[in-house]
Amino acid sequence: MLDPAPPAPFHDLLGLELIEWRDGFARVACEAGPRHMNRSGIVHGGVYLALIDQSAAYAGLYCTVPGNVRRAVTVDLDCRFAGQAGEGRIVAEGRVVSSGRNIFFARTEVFSSDGRLLAFGASTHRYRRGSHLPEGVPVDAPVEKD
Repeated sequence: MLDPAPPAPFHDLLGLELIEWRDGFARVACEAGPRHMNRSGIVHGGVYLALIDQSAAYAGLYCTVPGNVRRAVTVDLDCRFAGQAGEGRIVAEGRVVSSGRNIFFARTEVFSSDGRLLAFGASTHRYRRGSHLPEGVPVDAPVEKD
């Protein structure tokens, strides 16, 4: 079980899939198709941004207790586009650079199915209450506004 959290409708909308997850690292994939294209027939930059955001967040939210979850909000995210892709598998790899009690920082790269760099970015995330701990909180615990 890679993702113990409740379903994420936005992930479903884009077709994002968490394919590898461990402490400080996450790999998220998307099978880009016609719905992911912009008017020029290439993958929309928003898809890359979503992949960067989600893989970076997951990298900082690995939970050591089955059935629990860790949550965060994205505080800052930047992206540089380095290539273009059409239909096919796109994979983002997020890595935690550093973390503290309330904040963690991550770097992410997005690759095409043939290994070309498509985008890269850096992001800052703030843990939700209780999520700074590796064991997280019960998945059904109410999410409080911090």
